[in-house]
Amino acid sequence: MTIQDTWADGDAYERYVGRWSMQVAREFLIWLSVGPGKRWLDVGCGTGAITQTILGEAAPERVTGVDPSTGFIATAIKRTVDPRATFQVGDAQDLPFDAALFDAVVSGLMLNFVPQYAVAAREMFRVAAPGAVVAAYVWDYAGRMEFMRYFWDAAVALDPAAEALNEGPRFPICNPQALSELFIDVGLANVETRGIEIPTLFRDFDDYWSPFLGGQGPAPAYVMSLPEETRGALRERLRATLPTQDDGSISLVARVWAVRGIRE
Repeated sequence: MTIQDTWADGDAYERYVGRWSMQVAREFLIWLSVGPGKRWLDVGCGTGAITQTILGEAAPERVTGVDPSTGFIATAIKRTVDPRATFQVGDAQDLPFDAALFDAVVSGLMLNFVPQYAVAAREMFRVAAPGAVVAAYVWDYAGRMEFMRYFWDAAVALDPAAEALNEGPRFPICNPQALSELFIDVGLANVETRGIEIPTLFRDFDDYWSPFLGGQGPAPAYVMSLPEETRGALRERLRATLPTQDDGSISLVARVWAVRGIRE
């Protein structure tokens, strides 16, 4: 089974998974502990969650966001009103910046979607100034990214071919050992990894299900490829298997794996 991952509609992405990104970004920045007055690069900035968190929490000199999606860049510009922030379309595998330009180079929820993530990591290293922090995080697709895990478990139970789209086996980079090895291989020093967990509370089943109808990302793209009858069967299987509370709410956990290193 082949379905193209779609990343174009920033508003639909926000409803699906972007709404959780800001919570992760805050914990991520606390861990990085970068001082004020720094020049930041947000690689694969998407709709701007990390950039906005840097602006609000890290007192930067400036933040530059780069992403290949024109739709996401448009959303980031619309949502970020701060003269210290700039956004542009660009490829993580060929960053449009001079070497040793930034004091902190970060990436959130992006590396696993890059065709050659080792090339992207080398580019992040290249544009980092000596002493700069280089860091990234990705969802723990194979483990405690629970709202996706429930989805794919239900999808594969109904359609074994859906396993080919399941982010867990698709993205072997999304674990601490692989991330650590990647950063060490590109030449970063003092490489560390950690997990960051946040609660993902859905007020009811519709709050959980409706973002999968937006078509942004592997799971929503799969949902929208299904005939209505099959889509309905998946919806009802999820309704029956999700841990729903007496008031209809659904309380899950989302975990990312984060990695950081220093450009010496």
